[in-house]
Amino acid sequence: MDIPRPEHPRPDFFRADWLNLNGVWQFELDPGRSGHERRWFESGSFGREICVPFCMESPLGGVGVKDFVAAVWYRRTFAVPANWSGRRVLLNVGACDFQSRVYVNSRLVGEHVGGYCGFRFDVTDVLRDGENVLVIEAQDDLRSGLQPGGKQSRLFNSHGCSYTRVTGIWQTVYLEAVPATYIAHVKVHPDFDGQCVGVEVFPGGEVQKARVEVTVLADGKKVTSGEAELLGTPGRVRLELPEMVAWSPEQPFLYDLELTLSTPAGRDAVTSYFGMRKVHTAGRVLYLNNEPFFMRTVLDQGYYPEGIYTAPSDEALRKDIAISQAAGFNGARLHQKVFEPRFLYWADKLGYVVWGEMGSWNLNMESPLGVGNFIDEWMEILRRDFNHPSIIGWCPLNETRGQTGSLPRWLHKHLYDLNKAVDPARLAIDTSGYIHYAGVGTDLYDVHSYQAPDELRRVYEPLAAGRWAEAFRNFPDKDLAYDGSRPYFASEIGGIWWNPRSSGGDWGYGERPKTEEEFVRRYVETIEVLNGTPNLCGWCYTQLYDIEQETNGLYYYDREPKFAPEVLTKLRRANEGETAYPK
Repeated sequence: MDIPRPEHPRPDFFRADWLNLNGVWQFELDPGRSGHERRWFESGSFGREICVPFCMESPLGGVGVKDFVAAVWYRRTFAVPANWSGRRVLLNVGACDFQSRVYVNSRLVGEHVGGYCGFRFDVTDVLRDGENVLVIEAQDDLRSGLQPGGKQSRLFNSHGCSYTRVTGIWQTVYLEAVPATYIAHVKVHPDFDGQCVGVEVFPGGEVQKARVEVTVLADGKKVTSGEAELLGTPGRVRLELPEMVAWSPEQPFLYDLELTLSTPAGRDAVTSYFGMRKVHTAGRVLYLNNEPFFMRTVLDQGYYPEGIYTAPSDEALRKDIAISQAAGFNGARLHQKVFEPRFLYWADKLGYVVWGEMGSWNLNMESPLGVGNFIDEWMEILRRDFNHPSIIGWCPLNETRGQTGSLPRWLHKHLYDLNKAVDPARLAIDTSGYIHYAGVGTDLYDVHSYQAPDELRRVYEPLAAGRWAEAFRNFPDKDLAYDGSRPYFASEIGGIWWNPRSSGGDWGYGERPKTEEEFVRRYVETIEVLNGTPNLCGWCYTQLYDIEQETNGLYYYDREPKFAPEVLTKLRRANEGETAYPK
């Protein structure tokens, strides 16, 4: 059969010598979490099959089990290509929810905690000639409160704004061949004002003296290059970019990057790319490339009816951005889920600004172990996605409600401080909507406001008039008052319930419109209120497409349009309408 999701999962970090391990694997349920005790990592076979990289709950996975299962096991064989002889072999798992143990030929090669970010293990020393056996155990206890789960349902059924769960592997598994010392990671630092770029190359494997060459290309032609030495520490190169071309939604220009690490024992080559852009705030204005930028964004939760967390194809990822742009949105909040790198690649390529977010729901913020798991993985996410120009800001938490005790407030502050320390060139919001704590810090003050147009106009009148202390807050008794010193963002609005296909049991925000004309009128008036509100830096409409029982999307769950082209044009004109924002 054809390999599902055959494309390389990391266009931002590509090696030519790689092997995709997606496809049919043996599979087994382990509800008692006793498989390790029974030494299933030595088992000859498992009784079921699953199609990786799709989870067991998804139609494309082929298993059809949606109940809570404490652990699941995967098994397949592979052979290392003959031309990889003499090199190290790295096993990459794009994402596996939640706690993974990996065995090759019955030997444990590594463990990982976290369901949203991938991991890599060197498996060379346990390989043998011919057939090798790979076994992966994934433990997943969503109801423990010790792991972030985003919108995955804690009940058996989906309900409200909680949807089908995801257990185990849900992104591509693949092998790479590398020399003894190789390129482990790259960080790109665009200096927009200085018209230059800094590149950090981090070595992996054996610690030995190495040299790295960095070459920048534009449209296939060399622009500049430089070299640096490494000895177990990163090599740093700073390169001038004459006649610099900026990255923006209107012109999403990407420079190509070629990286070559050389030692007497071997050579490693990686290709990547980057965009030259700058994001910052000054007072109540958000700037992109030193020009005021108004966010006309949409909520995208990254769910698919066929694959749940996993897009059925690379084209499906691209299409999600294309249908959003067709509706007049210039970006998205990637909501309660860490999206796969291929989606971010398409956002980079198509000029689509996004906010990166963690799936923070289901986490007990009063649990030290849960908080530790969260912080560890959030740092991995910041590292993995650092180079994507489409990401203009980070938001690790969503709708925190002011839990008791000191740990939740500490987590807000710690995450904000970590974001600014790891990635000072991007914006950071402590939490989207709800409780902004005094003394914590956030680059944007944001709220969630699902009111109908007339009420929305009343709610935003103090902001428009510059009466900062009276500006709308989600929880006035708990929330830090807005002081007018930073941009104000309506990061969830609308959510209008509209589903002509409805057979009952679905929902949306507010009273369901009785006609399509009523929906269009309410939508257009909502957007016009927000576009016309001075001191507002942007809005985010809920949402791009329906998900299961939540039917407030502009498209159906299968991405078919709900509206005829001429109606969608009316919505697009509203989204792209004049604003009261500074020019």
